[in-house]
Amino acid sequence: MSGHSKFANIKHKKEKNDAKKGKIFTIIGREIVIAVKEGGPDPANNSKLRDVIAKAKANNMPNDTIERGIKKAAGDTNADNYERITYEGYGPSGIAIIVETLTDNKNRTAADVRSAFTKGQGSIGTPGCVSFMFDKKGQIIVAKEDCSMDADDLMMMALDAGAEDFSEEEDCYEITTDPDEFSKVREVLEKEGIVMAEADVTMIPQNYVAVEDETALKNLQRTLDLLEDNDDVQYVYTNLEE
Repeated sequence: MSGHSKFANIKHKKEKNDAKKGKIFTIIGREIVIAVKEGGPDPANNSKLRDVIAKAKANNMPNDTIERGIKKAAGDTNADNYERITYEGYGPSGIAIIVETLTDNKNRTAADVRSAFTKGQGSIGTPGCVSFMFDKKGQIIVAKEDCSMDADDLMMMALDAGAEDFSEEEDCYEITTDPDEFSKVREVLEKEGIVMAEADVTMIPQNYVAVEDETALKNLQRTLDLLEDNDDVQYVYTNLEE
């Protein structure tokens, strides 16, 4: 696990998100809509909605905004019907990129995503062309600075709750789960008062690729910036060695 300071990357992402609060709120708002439509508006009976609410609170979304989003999704039959579409492709130096979107206009989204790849000298591929290089896992990051619990005790709590793996890094603990077990593990930690820097189902690269060429890095960053600025894009995953 060495070489990948996930907590440092999370802090960097959160600093960027703080500057783009509207974007992260848009992402979470759409996830609330999907969770409510799939499992109903009552968090007690909808684990996905509980997960999204936890994520919303971690990103400082006001409670009234969360509640408004749930009520709107539950009561408005004309609420936007978002469709999940995943795009896969390659950036410069063969970097694998997965783009998860929620869109109410797939033609617009497809054009925007393709444009982002092209402007960064990359290319869209066929479904499955890079996803085999990633593992879909629940991932929970706990910063050591936020956790007073002994590492062994935290590990046993996570494993007893159903986690697959626990690893310790310089500045954080990483807990990985099967996607189906993620909600249960997250809720056990939450009930025990464990502060989570990040908790989500994500795509984890099996191997990371280093890019030394400055032009390639600049082009890759252009693609990533264009994707992250797009309201239809929920998440972007790469196997870039940070």
